[in-house]
Amino acid sequence: MAIDHQYKDIENGHSELEKPFIQQAKRVDSDEEIDGNGSILMVLLSTCVAVCGSFEFGSCVGYSSPTQSAIREDLKLSLSQFSMFGSIITIGAMIGAITSGRIADFIGRKGAMRMSAVFCITGWLAVFFSMEAYLLDIGRFCTGYGIGIFSYVVPVFIAEIAPKNLRGGLATLNQLMIVCGASVAYILGTVVTWRTLALTGLLPCILLLVGLFFIPESPRWLAKVGLQKEFEFALRKLRGKYADVSHEAAEIQASIDSLQDLPKVRMLDLFDAKYMRPLIIGVGLMVFQQFGGINGIGFYSSETFVAAGFSSGKIGTIAYAIIQVPITVVGALLMDKSGRRPLLMVSATGTFLGCILTGASFFLKGQALLIEWVPVLAVSGELVYIAAFSIGMGAVPWVIMSEIFPIHVKGVAGSLVVLVNWLGAWAVSYTFNFLMSWSSTGTFSIYAGFCALTVVFVAKIVPETKGKTLEQIQASINS
Repeated sequence: MAIDHQYKDIENGHSELEKPFIQQAKRVDSDEEIDGNGSILMVLLSTCVAVCGSFEFGSCVGYSSPTQSAIREDLKLSLSQFSMFGSIITIGAMIGAITSGRIADFIGRKGAMRMSAVFCITGWLAVFFSMEAYLLDIGRFCTGYGIGIFSYVVPVFIAEIAPKNLRGGLATLNQLMIVCGASVAYILGTVVTWRTLALTGLLPCILLLVGLFFIPESPRWLAKVGLQKEFEFALRKLRGKYADVSHEAAEIQASIDSLQDLPKVRMLDLFDAKYMRPLIIGVGLMVFQQFGGINGIGFYSSETFVAAGFSSGKIGTIAYAIIQVPITVVGALLMDKSGRRPLLMVSATGTFLGCILTGASFFLKGQALLIEWVPVLAVSGELVYIAAFSIGMGAVPWVIMSEIFPIHVKGVAGSLVVLVNWLGAWAVSYTFNFLMSWSSTGTFSIYAGFCALTVVFVAKIVPETKGKTLEQIQASINS
C-alpha cells in the first residue's frame, strides 16, 4: 500500500517530505485521480473512527429510558435514587465540557478521544458490576464526563481534517451517530438485560481506541504545537500522496504563525471585542437549540402523547425515534449544498410549527373542543418538530461551533459553548414537567417563541460558512 511505503520512506530518511513542503510539485493528472480516491478514503476512515465517540454519546444518553424499571427492581432503588442515576450524567458532562477544550489542546484531538473512551469504559464496567446505587452513580458520572469531552472534540476533529467542500456533511455525521446510538440503546434495552446493555456500551469505545491507531492527528493541532514534520505528514496522508497541498499547508501555517505572538487566552479574554461575535454566534446557537425544547420534548415524548389522550405512548415514541435517523441523513446531504443558514432557518421554522400544533392539541383538550383531533395534532406536532430539528438545529450548531473560532481560542471557547449546551439541556429537561403542570399549552408556546427567535437570530447574526476554509471563515467573522 502507498501509505506503508510512505512510512518506510520516512524511516529510511528518503521521504519527499524532507523537501520544502510548500514547494513540492504537483503530480500527473492520472495520479491525481487515484489520489483523490485515497484521500477521500482516509478522511472517511478518520471520520468514521471519530464518530464512534458520537455513537457512544447517544448510547449513554439513551441507556436510562429502557432500563428504569429493571434497575429499580433489581437494586431496590427508590424513584429519587434512580432520578439521581439518570441526571448525574449531565453533571459529569458539564464538567467534561469545562475541561474538554484544554484537554484537546494539551494532549491533542486523538489523545482527548482516547481519554474519553477510557472514562466511558470505566463507567460502563462500574454500572455492570454495581450492586447498589453508589457504584451505579459513579459509573453514570464517568460516562457523563467522557461524553462531555466527546461532544466537543469529535466535531472539532472532523472540521479540522475535512476538505472544505465535505466538511459540513461529514460534521453532520456527529449528530447522526448520536441519534443512532440513542435509538439502538432504546431498542436493545427492550430485549436484553440492563447489565448486558451496559456491556454493549463498551463496543463503540473499543472500536474507537483501535481505530485511532490507523488515522492521523489533526494537522492544524500539530501545526499549532510546532510539530512541523508530523503536520506535513498528517496533511498529506489526509489529502493523498499525490495531492498538491501546498496552498492549504501555507494557509494553515500562516494562520498559525499569526497567532504565535498572541498571549494565552483565558475564559475572561473571550469577552474581548475581537472574539465577541464568534462567541455570540456559538453560545446563541446552543441556547436556541436547547431552549427550543428538544430535551423536554424528547425525554418525555411518551408522557406527552398519553397526556394528549393516547392510551399508550409507545407508538408515537417509536415513530419519534425512527424518524430522526433518515431526516438527519437528509440534513447531512444538504449541508454542503444548501448551506448552514438556510438549513437552520427552515429547521427552526419547522420546530415552531411543531410546537404550535402540539400546543393547539392541549388547548383543544382543555376547552373540550374537537376532541377527536387532539391525539392526531399531538403526534403530528411532535413528529413535525423532531423531523425539523433533525434536519438542521440538531447538527448545524455543532458544525458552526467547530468552524468559527480561531485555533488558539478554540479550546477555551469550545469548552464554554459546550458547557452552555449542557446547562441548557439540564435546565429544559428539569423544568419540563413543572411547566407542563402549570400549562401544557403555555409550555409549547414558550418553546415556539424561542424557535421563532432562532430564525431572527440566524438571519441577523449567523454567517454562511459553506465552501470556506476554517481560516477564511475566521477572517470573515473578524473583518
